[in-house]
Amino acid sequence: MRVGFVGVGRLGGHLAASLLRAEFPLVIHDLDRNAAANLEASGALWADSLTQLARDVDVVITCLPSPQAVAAVLEGDHGVLAALPRGGTWIDMSTNDRHELLRLAVAAAEIGVATLEAPVTGGVHRAAMGDITVIVGGDEAVVDAHMPLFEAVGGRVFHVGPLGSASDLKVITNMLAFIHLVACGEALMLAKRAGIDLAQAYEVIAASSGTSFVHETEGQVILSGSYDIGFTLDLALKDLGLALALGRETGVPLALAGLTKEEFARAHARYGGAAWSPLVVKLLEDAVGEELRAPGFPAKLV
Repeated sequence: MRVGFVGVGRLGGHLAASLLRAEFPLVIHDLDRNAAANLEASGALWADSLTQLARDVDVVITCLPSPQAVAAVLEGDHGVLAALPRGGTWIDMSTNDRHELLRLAVAAAEIGVATLEAPVTGGVHRAAMGDITVIVGGDEAVVDAHMPLFEAVGGRVFHVGPLGSASDLKVITNMLAFIHLVACGEALMLAKRAGIDLAQAYEVIAASSGTSFVHETEGQVILSGSYDIGFTLDLALKDLGLALALGRETGVPLALAGLTKEEFARAHARYGGAAWSPLVVKLLEDAVGEELRAPGFPAKLV
């Protein structure tokens, strides 16, 4: 199975590297060729254009920062769908809007191209280890035919239903992670102001009923002072917006998600969209005039 991969940034680059390790023939493209240097050195072929990439593969995978970016790559005279052969498959591993995904899937079907969605969750550090969770949506037979790809990049693979299901579930998991991140910062600051050693507080929380994946991972980079998890405030706000839109569509009031989005918007205004998402916790540090720091924690997760 020949694979084309579009979007080899911090996340996509790790996913593509896992495919190379599994010995899939790989062609890659990105707006920034420098992002592809390590992959090229490992055996991936560079395509100068999207059409060059798509015409020589069986599957095109996209891993891009927004629904708009996905549409720009797929559509138009020079997009992926203009060149991907009939019988091919497009797999979107972005965090996408289900409506946009389904719209593009219709366009793909009209030219004989199947569509799957396979967003991933668990953090860039797990992608680097080939142990990230893959959430797949689409026709069962098509999913089964491409399962070796998903197993190559992930530790656990869940087929959650038809197209759109995985996009919705990915948005839900990210919403939870952002809520947990704000709560993690508040909990650690309470411990600090109560005079409790932060390293010990971290360990006790991690062993308690109040723990979370976010506390156990992002809590470490907060306490190290790096805040680096490879995920930006721009992306966090985009994903929270998708979650709130899903809430409106389904008639579910999302009070905590709404408050969390307000906090992320304040962090975005203060620190900039390219800043790492855990900087939302720095709002609390700035407000009380104290930093959350403890020795011995990793400076970054990847």
